[in-house]
Amino acid sequence: MERINLLLVKRFWALAKGYWLGDRKWLARGLLVLLVVLLLAYTGLSVLLNTERGVLISALSAKDEDRFWQTVIYFIGILVLYAPLFASYSYLQKRLGVEWRKWLTDRFISRYFANRAFYHLNSSNRDIDNPDQRIAEDVKSFTVDSLEFMLVIVGSVLQIIAFSGVLWGISRPLVIFLVIYAIVGTFVAAFFFGKPLVRLNFEQLKKEANFRFSMVRVRENAEAIAFYRGEEKESDRVKNRFLAAFDNYKRLIFWQLNLNVLTNFYEFLPFIIPALVVAPSIFSGELEVGKVTEAQGAFFRVFFSLNVIVSRFESFTNFGAGINRLYAFAEFLEEEENLVETVRGTSQFLETSNNNTIEIEKDDRVEFKKLTVKTPNLQQTLVEDLSLKLATGQGLLVVGPSGCGKSSLLRALAGLWSKGEGAIVRPSLEEILFLPQRPYMILGTLRDQLLYPHTDAQTEDEKLKEVLKRVNLADLSDRFGGFDVEKDWTSVLSMGEQQRLSFARLLLSQPGYAILDEATSALDVDNEEQLYKQLQQTNTTYISVGHRPTLTKYHQTVLKLSEEKKWELKPLELAVSKVEFDYQGV
Repeated sequence: MERINLLLVKRFWALAKGYWLGDRKWLARGLLVLLVVLLLAYTGLSVLLNTERGVLISALSAKDEDRFWQTVIYFIGILVLYAPLFASYSYLQKRLGVEWRKWLTDRFISRYFANRAFYHLNSSNRDIDNPDQRIAEDVKSFTVDSLEFMLVIVGSVLQIIAFSGVLWGISRPLVIFLVIYAIVGTFVAAFFFGKPLVRLNFEQLKKEANFRFSMVRVRENAEAIAFYRGEEKESDRVKNRFLAAFDNYKRLIFWQLNLNVLTNFYEFLPFIIPALVVAPSIFSGELEVGKVTEAQGAFFRVFFSLNVIVSRFESFTNFGAGINRLYAFAEFLEEEENLVETVRGTSQFLETSNNNTIEIEKDDRVEFKKLTVKTPNLQQTLVEDLSLKLATGQGLLVVGPSGCGKSSLLRALAGLWSKGEGAIVRPSLEEILFLPQRPYMILGTLRDQLLYPHTDAQTEDEKLKEVLKRVNLADLSDRFGGFDVEKDWTSVLSMGEQQRLSFARLLLSQPGYAILDEATSALDVDNEEQLYKQLQQTNTTYISVGHRPTLTKYHQTVLKLSEEKKWELKPLELAVSKVEFDYQGV
């Protein structure tokens, strides 16, 4: 158990130190110091209120009216200071928590999108599920709960110091009993309930996230599910994920039941113990009656301060599970950061465990040098020893049977897949526009769709309309009410319209290089011809992957891949012959 706690502390500090030691440290530390000062003042006023409560009871018992009203006035005066002080303390705690969350969320999002870690996460063998939940919810819980627990512990220490003095002056045996009682209770709770509760809370977070993700996936693929009539299968799958969360939760609440039995019994005894200990002194006349109230108040403060771990044990275990999830995610992102090293204009992907890495060389051309492309898990070789140089302004068509590595070659060119051997020479990715078979429709306006990924570019509406006309979407802006209307474009546009819109992006940005992965597969031959003719009129050098024989007339060279890892590079006039270009084989 001690080893687990030390591990959690190390992971906590690994996640927290960047904020408390980084560029925001002075704001963070300043707010924390101010919180501690308010906590000190709050604790001091709490001691005074507890003392005055005892005096109030003693005045009533002695029927001392003057002393009673004097104490009431004093008590109200303390409350006037206490109320705004506690409100300010609560505000500053939330403000510091949200500042910390903002910093940590920004850090995770930046690292998640840096070096395409969001893409590599899907192909990794790491058990890191639901990154959206880890960034949105686990970061929030981590920052808010960390700050709360930190201040609870600091406040508990202050209250132990302040109220132990009060209690010591009333009854020393009571203080000794209290310390022993709290230590034993904490040990029992941690030893018997710590490990199972941390594990079950970790699993609960994971299973709840999986259930939520399955519902989101149904919403995103509603049409496809409806076409396949897959409602029953999807319903069963969603229900099974819920049942997994339900079964785990039943086990969790069973352990919570056992913990609650212990804590309820454990926390009930302090209600009567102070009175039992102080009663003989009251009966003998050594102490006033009000000392019972004062002793009880001080006892409760010290007891619950010493008992902070037991009373919040369930919250601590849930917090520990969140730390483990967030740390695993942060560890993966850090590894992804370390995979890329930039050396004087050359970006090279490094793998410390082996040499199966494709080297990327930056230059104003596209060339493959003895290139071998492997799957990310290194279990399959798709393309072997490929060498070719693409002439500027020319078009290359990549053909071959399904599964031979056509799209994988493009992934390697984009730097998405780095496993293999040899080298790829290419311009920087800013000069290359990739058009996948299923275009990405962002959440935004029609203007954003057309200009993506350069949505900050200033472009006249007339130019946008002219480009839409060139891709046979002349009525698109009028149909939806202009270029600044936001829609769920994936739902309102057909796949063919989305592919034409993707081509409009290409014509607007006019990159030096374009990579088209079956980018016209949803279009008829006439629309495909119109788009490629528009592309040929630009100075863009392009590589296409496709299955249609009609694509050959828009390219100068054909690269034919085979399932046996072999390849052939043919000029267009040879590649389109019946012998060299077999549509059924492509």
